[in-house]
Amino acid sequence: MSTAVRIQRITWLADDVRLFELRTLDGAALPAWSAGAHVDVELPNGVVRPYSLLPAARPPDDRPDTYRIGVKRAADSTGGTRWLFSRGQVGVELGLSAPRNTFGLHGPGEAAATVLIGGGIGVTPLIAMAAELDARGERAWVLHYAVARREQAAFAEELAALGAGDRVRLHVDAEAGSVLDIGRILAEAAPAAALYACGPNPLLDALATAATAAGLPPGAVRVERFSPTAEPATGGGYTVVLIRSGRRLDIPPGATILGTLRKEGLSVLASCERGTCGTCETAVLGGTPDHRDTLLSPEEHADGTSMMICCSGSLTPELILDL
Repeated sequence: MSTAVRIQRITWLADDVRLFELRTLDGAALPAWSAGAHVDVELPNGVVRPYSLLPAARPPDDRPDTYRIGVKRAADSTGGTRWLFSRGQVGVELGLSAPRNTFGLHGPGEAAATVLIGGGIGVTPLIAMAAELDARGERAWVLHYAVARREQAAFAEELAALGAGDRVRLHVDAEAGSVLDIGRILAEAAPAAALYACGPNPLLDALATAATAAGLPPGAVRVERFSPTAEPATGGGYTVVLIRSGRRLDIPPGATILGTLRKEGLSVLASCERGTCGTCETAVLGGTPDHRDTLLSPEEHADGTSMMICCSGSLTPELILDL
């Protein structure tokens, strides 16, 4: 069930980046959330998309009835950011899911140091993490924020408030003459530092390569991607058994499990539909999934007890789902 909100304010932050402040219609408080969380925004055109939550830039602005999201206009938008930029105006009503967190920050005192690496709009959840670390009084953290050009550097106000000392470091590719040096960042990190990263795939792929070269164990870097790294599984030719509803559905070539469920009139929660947000995660009771998401870890893929039905398929003739 979604909560009705209206767009209270829209702020220009940088080239193709806007801050949307969303407030409840009656002033009721929205659910508390933790750093790294996102909400699914339900648009009037029927599209549902996830956006990371931002803390208030100043404590007086922190209202319990308001959420803040940063949105970047994408050339390949499938209807989310395109709608918000073209038709999202102050006063327009939207729906919000409860916050979900698949990119949570470690607890107080669980890490001696924290390294945050954000590229472009991917810095959004990391700003919330930096604010949380600062509020805890933890000072051994650093945020590396990479953009191609300075005019793309959004969130200047939030970063200025967090940037005491040398903890927030902006890297501008065009001015440095090179991309962010991930290898150097890992080399300078304190031993056993907690590492978090979010951004475009080239940045995160470079981080994965550097982490392997540095001898870091799998899973040492927590990553959140907002773009898929693999094509969805649309080969079809298998049967999905819905254990709770007692139905068997054949998945035809060219279709996904989610698309087939919808075609059969079944309602399933989904948001990004690219395997990056986790909204459609479903328990697997039998069979072997063909994982195509970027959210579950390699260990969770191997375990095979859950899957993202928006993009993943089956490696076995039959797949039994808890639906």
